[in-house]
Amino acid sequence: MLSHWLVVPTCLPLVRRRCHACASERFRPNGKFRVNANHKLLDAWLLALCTACGDTAKLTILERVTVRSVRPELLDRLHHNDPSLAAELLQDPVVQRRNRIALDWDDAWRLDTGGSDHLGPEVIDVSVRFAARIPVRPVRLIAEGCDLSRAEVERLITEGKLVAATRLSGRLSGDFTFTLKR
Repeated sequence: MLSHWLVVPTCLPLVRRRCHACASERFRPNGKFRVNANHKLLDAWLLALCTACGDTAKLTILERVTVRSVRPELLDRLHHNDPSLAAELLQDPVVQRRNRIALDWDDAWRLDTGGSDHLGPEVIDVSVRFAARIPVRPVRLIAEGCDLSRAEVERLITEGKLVAATRLSGRLSGDFTFTLKR
């Protein structure tokens, strides 16, 4: 029996960066942008609020670019505070490197198993897809999806009853498949 699972984001992830006001390390992006034009040059920032003190941080998206070089669709999305654009830009490695940030995906995603029952058959094949690049431990996904403890999943891996082509230890953010033999 082949099952399809999907890991989907439920909200924007927290941004890990030190706050200058209170030394907290978490910011919550609210999906709002600030766009500033100085003659023919344009700056754009994604705004994020400190989870401890509420101070605002500006994450640089565009810096001193000519207005004509920005696609009109992108400029419209920035002006309308498009939440899907905020999600795209937060996952962009260039934006992360430029702003020296990391993303904290804890409590910002859910596993959609399609409502199928995984306790019935002796052998199940599962294909796990990621809707966004969310780094999650496969052991945690399998435990949550099959209603098992993480220790039980680890035991199944060592006994050879849970096999996959990819490494199940560590974190993954890409699609993978596994087979569970009961």
